[in-house]
Amino acid sequence: MKIVPLLALTALVAGCATAPPPAAPRFDHSQTARGQSDRIKYIIVHYTVSDTPRSVKTLTTTDVSAHYLLTDTEPPFFYTLVDESRQSNHAGYSSWKIYNQLNSASIGIEIVNPGFKETPEGRVYAPFKQAQIDQLILLLKDIVKRHNIAPGNILGHNEIAPQRKQDPGPLFPWKQLADAGLIPWPEPSRVAARLPGFQEQLPEVTWFQRKLADHGYAVPQNGELDQATRNVISVFQTKYRPALYDGTPDAETAALLDVLTTPIPALPAAPATPAPAAPAE
Repeated sequence: MKIVPLLALTALVAGCATAPPPAAPRFDHSQTARGQSDRIKYIIVHYTVSDTPRSVKTLTTTDVSAHYLLTDTEPPFFYTLVDESRQSNHAGYSSWKIYNQLNSASIGIEIVNPGFKETPEGRVYAPFKQAQIDQLILLLKDIVKRHNIAPGNILGHNEIAPQRKQDPGPLFPWKQLADAGLIPWPEPSRVAARLPGFQEQLPEVTWFQRKLADHGYAVPQNGELDQATRNVISVFQTKYRPALYDGTPDAETAALLDVLTTPIPALPAAPATPAPAAPAE
């Protein structure tokens, strides 16, 4: 009987044995894909319709949430409730331009504010504290820089859900955000230049519906001034002309809408200046 040398036998057994599974996946981080983008495309502004303690309780113990809660304390500050890397349930059924269900593509900011109350004279909204707006602008600038948010993508809850939401309401100072360079704003001189033409001839409802859709709103395209269309017009007016937001498609609304949806024409390139002739020798 032939005896297999001990070393050879050991090697044979080792070769047949199953290697233990790895303890963790192995990664190589030296390559980066070109086809990618930030998940965060929008920032949505809300009001809470309650005080700070109730707002904290609602946003931490129910299915409704937000990434940030801005208090009405003196001085105001932010509660960080949901990490920006995670989705919060703040937008609900919503849409803007090509996006639907904006929870997955947005950061939600709730501002403590009582909202509105109904009176015999109509609905009365509560103003925001300037200290809150100052804090909000600081946070917005930070988020915009980190996530490269487009200027037109800071929106109110009512803009992405115009058939069911009113917040942040007509007293939210959107113009301050525009002055801070955060959102686009209709240039007054361009609005004034367009106003006479719309006063002379108001566009058809189909024009308003098309322009509102171009701006980003989910609005019917049926040529009818129905309640759904009025609701969207009212939301637009609430932001850009809060002095009157009755949902009526008037000339000033048309001028504002036309300016916001019509790019400023690019200036023609200056003609090339010929090089000076070389001096004669």
